[in-house]
Amino acid sequence: MPYTPELIEELNTLTRFDLATSQQGIKVHKTASAAVISATQRLHAKGLLTQADGGYLTGLGRDAAEHAQAVLAILSTESKTDAMV
Repeated sequence: MPYTPELIEELNTLTRFDLATSQQGIKVHKTASAAVISATQRLHAKGLLTQADGGYLTGLGRDAAEHAQAVLAILSTESKTDAMV
């Protein structure tokens, strides 16, 4: 199953969380793009966020955010092949 635009926006939302602390959440304002608002609402419905407009990560949400941020870090790293070119 390939990533859909909706899943990509959910992953982007998860990467906005600071995993160094559990005391910091996010707040998605009504002026945010419709895609960001929808992604945040879907993450809440899936049990990953405490509030429909952001809030804090749940336990499952923290696990998902850790994985999303790890994948982003891996894919954002220059490969050894690219460095040789």
